[in-house]
Amino acid sequence: MQPFTVFRLRTALAGFALFLVLSLACAIAGAEPRPVRVGLDAEFGLDNSTSAQAVELGMRTAIYEINRAGGVLGGRPIELVKRDHRSIPARGIRNIEEFARMPDLVAVFGGRFSPVIIEELPTLTATRTLFMAPWSSADMIIDNDMKPNYVYRLSLRDSLAMPKLLQTAQKRGLNRIGLLLTNTSWGRSNLFAAERYAAANKDIRIVRTAWYNWRDQTLVARYQALRSAGAQAVVLVANDDEAAVLVREVAALPKNEHLPILSHWGVTGGEFVRQAGPALNKVDFSVIQTFSFFRADKTQLAGFMRSLAAVSPIRRIEDIDGPVGVAHAYDLMHILAKAINLAGSTDRKAVRDALEKVRAHRGLVRAYAPPFTPARHEALDARDLLIARYRPDGVLVPTDD
Repeated sequence: MQPFTVFRLRTALAGFALFLVLSLACAIAGAEPRPVRVGLDAEFGLDNSTSAQAVELGMRTAIYEINRAGGVLGGRPIELVKRDHRSIPARGIRNIEEFARMPDLVAVFGGRFSPVIIEELPTLTATRTLFMAPWSSADMIIDNDMKPNYVYRLSLRDSLAMPKLLQTAQKRGLNRIGLLLTNTSWGRSNLFAAERYAAANKDIRIVRTAWYNWRDQTLVARYQALRSAGAQAVVLVANDDEAAVLVREVAALPKNEHLPILSHWGVTGGEFVRQAGPALNKVDFSVIQTFSFFRADKTQLAGFMRSLAAVSPIRRIEDIDGPVGVAHAYDLMHILAKAINLAGSTDRKAVRDALEKVRAHRGLVRAYAPPFTPARHEALDARDLLIARYRPDGVLVPTDD
């Protein structure tokens, strides 16, 4: 080969190599930033349940706002990854194991069912998976002996819920209470809280406790046992299916056998109004909440509704199912995003530590200052509690209780 030809060949190869390097650099520069993943492990496939969808809606609304503002960590978008546990703990455990293996997944949000999350706790501990609780209320979800504790909650707590329900009964002059509880760790958590409150407040008396099992088709015999024991009101810990059964059965009784029912909020996570039907308007039924869109700050609510309209067809607060799940998840997702930026990393331990250093957040539910501390992994407290009732059209609205 002639020297000139060799020179031309070498020049061509060098030019081609330079072209490849520049092309690769351009491709890298133009590539989409790697997403930061956030998981949601909830009861999507459970019949009549709307709670998982409510949590997802709150998360997606917040994620829309976060990504529209530039994402986290200098431009990385947040990506939501969903898994369905159908309210079955074994499925939830498998989901947590899968989430723990995902690269760039910083945290997992949970759904409504405390018993599922309680069963997941050992796996969360073993995998050091950061867990955010926007609905479940059993005390031991946070009081879990995990060191360091990887679980943070922006939701109701049973040891706050029971005193509020019992205090509401007292204000109405109802001092003899019957407890109707689900035979799960959630029910037992509420029994402990109720007994502790009654022991410290002699003006109120728990006359009897009745237990039922998930999917029981009748509760009226247990209700009548509480009434026979002298109960002036029933405090109910139930989800939507069993609560609807009770409401229909009580409505069918003679009027003089009707007792006021003060309910935990599991009923708001499903098709309770549809299942209860017209019977709901015949029963004195109240439910505890931590938030109502009807009392939200107008400025915060207006911004939320604009973003909600971008990710869903909802235009009115009356059409928001599971309002506490939506609002809690929305605020909690924004707080998590602040912690990710503060950590400067997707490392779960770094983000966990940063959650305790977020100084303030003005959210939809309240202004948090701060949301969490090393000694407090609960974002809400007794000041956030309210009592609500269902209007004839099925919309849940706050009362003055």
